Amino acid sequence: QEQLVESGGGLVQPGGSLRLSCAASGFTKGYYAITWSRQAPGKERERISCISNMDHVTYYSDSWKGRFTISRDDAENTVYLQISNLKPEDTAVYYCGAREDYSHSIGICYYAMESWGKGTLVTVSA
Repeated sequence: QEQLVESGGGLVQPGGSLRLSCAASGFTKGYYAITWSRQAPGKERERISCISNMDHVTYYSDSWKGRFTISRDDAENTVYLQISNLKPEDTAVYYCGAREDYSHSIGICYYAMESWGKGTLVTVSA
């Protein structure tokens, strides 16, 4: 069973940057993808980006490109989400999710994630 722990959230001023981390473990099937999503108060969860262990990167909408950058560090078993030029509307709980499979699929980021972390809160305010 995959285990995911997010960190790196906090209070940041508008225009600032943050790097969120997702420490991942428990993968056994050989292929996996880790996704970042967020949920603002009173709103539905939004999918932001996803990266597989084959380095296939997906941004679920063009609106995420530019200020949001996903990356991974195999040595640290960690996936990062860099967010720049933060805006008050970026205030949300950010979650990482994961899915693993026995075979590789470039569509893995579009399948339902099997596990989720507890989230890390990002608050953007002056």
